[in-house]
Amino acid sequence: MVDVTAIAARFQALEPFVDERARRLLAAAESQAAGKGGISAVARATGISRPVIRQGLAELRDPIHLQPGRIRRAGGGRKKAVDKDLSLKGDLEGLLESTTRGDPEAPLRWTCKSVRQLTAALRAMKHEVSHQVVADLLHALGYSLQANRKTKEGPDHLDRNAQFEHLNGKIKWALRRGQPVISVDTKKKELVGDFKNNRRDWRPEGEPELVRVHDFVDPELGRATPCGVYDLGRNTGRVSVGMDHDTAECAVETIRRWWRSMGRPVYTEAKRLLIIADAGGSNGPRPSLWKLQLQKLADETGLRIAVCHFPPGTSKWNKIENRLFAFISQDWRGKPLRSFETIVSLIGATTASSGLTVHAELDAHSYTAGIKVSDEELARVKIRRDKFHGDWNYEICPSNG
Repeated sequence: MVDVTAIAARFQALEPFVDERARRLLAAAESQAAGKGGISAVARATGISRPVIRQGLAELRDPIHLQPGRIRRAGGGRKKAVDKDLSLKGDLEGLLESTTRGDPEAPLRWTCKSVRQLTAALRAMKHEVSHQVVADLLHALGYSLQANRKTKEGPDHLDRNAQFEHLNGKIKWALRRGQPVISVDTKKKELVGDFKNNRRDWRPEGEPELVRVHDFVDPELGRATPCGVYDLGRNTGRVSVGMDHDTAECAVETIRRWWRSMGRPVYTEAKRLLIIADAGGSNGPRPSLWKLQLQKLADETGLRIAVCHFPPGTSKWNKIENRLFAFISQDWRGKPLRSFETIVSLIGATTASSGLTVHAELDAHSYTAGIKVSDEELARVKIRRDKFHGDWNYEICPSNG
């Protein structure tokens, strides 16, 4: 009686070490050794079909001498789809080219790039092809499923690296002397109301929060403008949730509130404040209103206010982005921002394993957009520019200092 269990055990032990041909010949040899009923027994034990075992027996009787490295005779095996259908590859590349370029007149558009849709398009062109064959062809042509990747930062400025080093040196110098260093920016505006908030949050199964289908601004609630300050020395943040325009006046008012409530009580001996900001927006180096408002702050506090801007296109390196705003977005994921009070509460509850603490409050003040600064007002700004890129690095001194 044929011992099917022993045959199965031998095959299981040897299978990782044999190729297709050796596996076929091994099955044939086992069937020969088993005698009558050996082919059926080996087929049950190994899962190899009877025709394949019979093919192996034929090869044992009449050995085929193959070139080194081959397991079949030249031309053996099933022919590839592209060999049987010579126009298949070219037609597939034509479909891919049209989707890549986004040609509106192309037979396939951006929304029709799945494997099954490509297969349907090829079948409409009289090709006998399966979605698996199309997937294999895509890989052979060097295509793969890919998502968008945020890497483009715009053209690099010639002094980009030098500005990073200059900025880093300023920060280290201030922190060593116990002087406050803050990173400032405005988080993206958020719709206020029962709107969808991206990402997911844990809730009882089958009980998602119901939100509006369309993201149209609620005229009664509008948008929230979270303007933040992050203290690099103390790992604390303060966010003013504005209800109006994002202006330089709003940005400086947020710094003013931070200084009064969180900065001055801690930095009692401070003579200087270093502000790290982006290269654009309301707190960028270009708006004259930004410098005029900083002059007012310097006069009120008696602080010399130094400002260093990141080079253009490098805002993601601003510390407030990854040490404050990132955790705010993470903590309120999946939660509709139904009201300004909800936003203030969620921001104020933000924490991180690094020990981050955040204070948040509503800024109901109205800020006028498009304020023009006269030449006379700008001339009163007591500004000292650094020798290196004075447009990015400057200091505003108190008028009486």
